[in-house]
Amino acid sequence: MVARGLERALLMSACLFTFLLPHAGSVAAAPAENLFADLSSAAPNLDPQVLRYALDATECAVRNGVEAPERLAVIDFSLPSSEQRLWIFDLASQSLIMRDLVAHGRNSGNLESTQFSNIEGSYQSSIGLFRGSESYRGKHGYSLRLDGLEPGFNDLARQRAIVIHGADYVDPSWIETYGRIGRSLGCPAVRQEISNQVVDNLKGGQLVFKYYPDKEWLARSGLLNCGNQTVAGGPAADPVPRSGS
Repeated sequence: MVARGLERALLMSACLFTFLLPHAGSVAAAPAENLFADLSSAAPNLDPQVLRYALDATECAVRNGVEAPERLAVIDFSLPSSEQRLWIFDLASQSLIMRDLVAHGRNSGNLESTQFSNIEGSYQSSIGLFRGSESYRGKHGYSLRLDGLEPGFNDLARQRAIVIHGADYVDPSWIETYGRIGRSLGCPAVRQEISNQVVDNLKGGQLVFKYYPDKEWLARSGLLNCGNQTVAGGPAADPVPRSGS
């Protein structure tokens, strides 16, 4: 079992390293087995540029010591909350597991999210790459703790109690009544009916990428501009401060 697990991890690392170039927006030539092409085909409603960013950030994180994930979630916060803007992929089979609704923080916006923060008590969502860590049972039921991997942008996620959990306000009936789903205190809350499935798919070191076209983050993210900077919890690096969060 140990040998098989090691073989799988090495295969995933090789897959990510082979198919992705280190800079955002740059993808290797597209053979039939290309990871980006297969995932893009599996999720035609996901903006290809957002998928490129997610895969570039993942590849950079793995190169900086983060364990290669088996699954990757992508949240596109540039879409309104009335749309299904959460995708979860199986990277080994290069397939889409699910697509669904996901909430943003109440101080990030109303129907659309436009404000993001790494500050405790802001009740805003944060963007960038996260690691799905341990599952637990709390006031929202079965939930998943998230650890932010981008210093200055989301590395206070655990301190802020940013977790994935189910919520009754994440429901299509809210869209019919209010034109949007409800909002969280900063957590990427999902429908109650799928919360267990989402947590089980993302716990234990899987990755979650939250996107918004924030100019500062796009320009300064160490994972989207994979150079000398490293990730939170990876090899030693000075945090990248973010002002105006």
